[in-house]
Amino acid sequence: MRLAIFGLTLSSSWGNGHAVTYRSLLSGWRQLGHQAVFYELQQEWYQSNRDLPHPGFCELYLLETRAQMLAAARSAVLDADAVLVGSFTPHATVLLDTLLAADHPRIAFYDIDTPITLDALRRGVCEYLRPEHIPALDAYFSFTGGPLLAELARCFGTRQAVPLYCSFDPEVYYPARAGETFAPQLSNDLSYMGTYTPDRQSKLKRLLLAPARQLPQARFLIAGPLYPDAAQWPPNVRHVIHLYPRDHRGLYASSRFCLNLTRQAMVEAGYSPSIRLFEAAACGAVIVSDPWPGLDSFFQPGVEILVASETGEMLEILRSRDPLTQLRAAARARVFESHTGRHRAAELLAALESACSHALPQAM
Repeated sequence: MRLAIFGLTLSSSWGNGHAVTYRSLLSGWRQLGHQAVFYELQQEWYQSNRDLPHPGFCELYLLETRAQMLAAARSAVLDADAVLVGSFTPHATVLLDTLLAADHPRIAFYDIDTPITLDALRRGVCEYLRPEHIPALDAYFSFTGGPLLAELARCFGTRQAVPLYCSFDPEVYYPARAGETFAPQLSNDLSYMGTYTPDRQSKLKRLLLAPARQLPQARFLIAGPLYPDAAQWPPNVRHVIHLYPRDHRGLYASSRFCLNLTRQAMVEAGYSPSIRLFEAAACGAVIVSDPWPGLDSFFQPGVEILVASETGEMLEILRSRDPLTQLRAAARARVFESHTGRHRAAELLAALESACSHALPQAM
């Protein structure tokens, strides 16, 4: 099967979670024996920070203009067995107009930002999707599961709302091997990786910055751009504006604890796991997450993941000397059993098959 995707970016992981999501999914797609082509509009922010210009698992086309994007869409209708348009893709509305007008049997939307998308649709300000597109789609794939899928059907008339969570590539993320070492700056008591957003800032202060002030001998790291107050952070908090994917595994494997913080819209919707959760667990990390509805659908709190919402809870975790060996092993086993890119690719294929009466090639 040949799949065409129009997405925000595949080539650059700078300041976004879309690239690594697509990379894992398409790597799994390739492992199942299928082909994919990814179309990305050149944007200065990503063009200047490109870390995967030549993916080995799919074709990548970097386009310069809206006209080229539309031409690619018309070509995809003729050449691809299924076409996927992703959230926040530039010119997505006109792409969807073009694709849906062609009456292709498999046109789908992949929403990596479902709570944000639905909020924007309710307010009439969504720039990459219009309400009338949704009933016309053969499938609506959502990064968020749970009750939000019912709202997509009830309020927006989607034919098929399917959870398609993020995943990880087991060839990239795995525990440290015997004798393996990583850059010293990646070794920390608590690390957090994420772009600044106002709705996460209060949790970052409670769960990382406040503990750092009370534990001056401990080491902390925040990796991500756009933080306006970094100059006021405690001296034992190191800031890295961008950590390239080649260093992610080293950070997960070298940190005593890895912190996960969830955006407010994702907390309210629930069932929105971050890709960092699966990557870190695959590397044998001990993850500390803020609480959110549906978390226990992916990890069992206290057995596979730790949960904290207040500074005191985080201090108790950081002061513990328990290596949590069983928790590390349990979390790793969980993600390898359910959350690899190959798992997601098989789920995508099954949903596309059910969206159309014409059977697609079977997964190998």
